[in-house]
Amino acid sequence: MFDNKSIKNMSEVERLKFMNMFLRGQLESESDDLANLSNAAATINAFIDRINWAGFYILRGEELVLGPFQGLPACNRIAIGSGVCGTAVATREIQLVPDVHQFPGHIACDAASNSELVIPIIKNDKVIGVLDIDSPEKDRFSQLHVEYLVKFVDMLNEKINWENI
Repeated sequence: MFDNKSIKNMSEVERLKFMNMFLRGQLESESDDLANLSNAAATINAFIDRINWAGFYILRGEELVLGPFQGLPACNRIAIGSGVCGTAVATREIQLVPDVHQFPGHIACDAASNSELVIPIIKNDKVIGVLDIDSPEKDRFSQLHVEYLVKFVDMLNEKINWENI
């Protein structure tokens, strides 16, 4: 059972460190890839405050398809090169967007989103998909989030057989 009351008084750095430790424990105690990816989305949602969406899009052919997530219903499919997620896949680069309304071609799955962080998931030089996190606050995400969420994705890459997702 998870109780997030203990993390409420932690600093942002402490939360992010604990989030990654928590994920490591989850990944070591479960062998099912879908369960692990689902709990990864829930872990982000529990540990990072002031967000309204956290989840995964998985690359299927020439488009991203919605995977496990926490938040309101989202876009089912995103073309490579479209929006923040599609741009992350096309460029293979992290997208740290302080104001999504200033991002050309932004796709508004949730009208409440104002900032976004997208980490491309790349394993063995192959793009697998993206980790996508949205916030209703502008400029919510920082290089600190990038640092810890890249480690988060690295842990997933160590454990997840993406072909099973």
